[in-house]
Amino acid sequence: MKCPYCGHMKDRVVDSRESRLGDSIRRRRQCLNCGRRFTSYERIDEIPYMVIKKDGGRERFDRTKILNGLLKACEKRPVSMTQLERIVDQVEQRVQENPEREMESAMIGKIVLSELRKLDKVAYLRFASVYMEFEDVSQFMTEINELFEPKAHGET
Repeated sequence: MKCPYCGHMKDRVVDSRESRLGDSIRRRRQCLNCGRRFTSYERIDEIPYMVIKKDGGRERFDRTKILNGLLKACEKRPVSMTQLERIVDQVEQRVQENPEREMESAMIGKIVLSELRKLDKVAYLRFASVYMEFEDVSQFMTEINELFEPKAHGET
């Protein structure tokens, strides 16, 4: 650690304390050349989880965005916040399990759709209509028909 006063490269740690949140360590140091004290902070440098958008751009993974989409799809539906949080947790876990620390937004949408399909068919259709970007009523009707054909998806 370089002394901010004299530039000397050697010091000794006088005191170390963990931050209240436990996400950093505060160290009081004393320069071995000039004797002045200074503080340094040690933090984990995390690589953020990323989402690859349809246009190829990348942005940080944001749980809130997924939850907001789910809240809109489930508005006035008998779906609890606990159920929605569980879906968001599953998506986040899948992103974190990916060794590249990133996932395509299309894959995230598929995970959400798969979980909504089991949870609430109306919410599923609402989410699908935005996610799949239906261009006309026939595409919407096709999705409705597939949703209620149990044999096609192994449902009873």
